[in-house]
Amino acid sequence: MKVTIFLGSQSDKSVMKKAADVLKDLGINYSSRVVSAHRSPELLEKAIDEAERDGTEIIIAGAGLAAHLPGVIASKTLIPVIGVPIASGALNGIDALYSIVQMPKTVPVATIGIDNAANAAYLAAEILGVKYPELREKLTSVRIKIKEDLAKDSVIDL
Repeated sequence: MKVTIFLGSQSDKSVMKKAADVLKDLGINYSSRVVSAHRSPELLEKAIDEAERDGTEIIIAGAGLAAHLPGVIASKTLIPVIGVPIASGALNGIDALYSIVQMPKTVPVATIGIDNAANAAYLAAEILGVKYPELREKLTSVRIKIKEDLAKDSVIDL
């Protein structure tokens, strides 16, 4: 199982690292690349071709501002794309959210909340869990642990 993480720029690294951390914790192989849909479209096409050849099953793509990266990737491959809008600029990520979520028919991008790259990785894991039962079991364990932790913390002194 393999996920490729695309970042629109180096400045997105701190947000997108959260996706990488979740993938590592779940034992999912991943690679990551910084490539701009606007400034280096040729490099992006090459990177998408490499992702298709290396067995990538899901792409997570993060971008801020106009945030075309996830949509451009989705337009060039049938690998499912999960978009992560990144808070930046005057609109603090709202523009990125709208750019990623408002895709035309036949070019879908699953969209996660602003800066929520961890949820992108969990969604990727859930999708992969349909094919990989061992991953589904790991995710079930994660959910059980969260419930147990919440139950421990539910009684407090005020």
